[in-house]
Amino acid sequence: MSYQEEDNTGKILLAALAGAGAGIIAGLLIAPDKGKATRENIKNTATKYSGQVGEQLSKYGEELDTKFKGYVEKLEELGVSLPGSGLKLKGSWDELKGKLQQQYAQLTDEDLDYAEGKGDELIGRLQQKLGKGKSEIVKLLNDL
Repeated sequence: MSYQEEDNTGKILLAALAGAGAGIIAGLLIAPDKGKATRENIKNTATKYSGQVGEQLSKYGEELDTKFKGYVEKLEELGVSLPGSGLKLKGSWDELKGKLQQQYAQLTDEDLDYAEGKGDELIGRLQQKLGKGKSEIVKLLNDL
């Protein structure tokens, strides 16, 4: 007999939404103001705080992005980075491609097809063709 864990996420979400809905309805029914005034107050409050929340989220997003980029740079400096994340090509791609073809005659123009933002694809093709690991390929390309 095997134990199977049930996924109760949907039930929990439904219960939370039902509770929130019941709370909103109860609040509207026992509100001291008339319905129109209460709805207007809710609308004004939501409008006021939505702008503030948006600004805060934007600010935190920018801070998080800056910190993340800093951590990635530190990892690259230490030589501990995500595969392919440290690819920094120097110079023109045509010159680098020529150097690679001189070093590795088996590489074709198709193998060395590179477009901005498609570094992982290039690394994958070179891995297959040269039989080297991802970190070796990234180091090879960065050292050209």
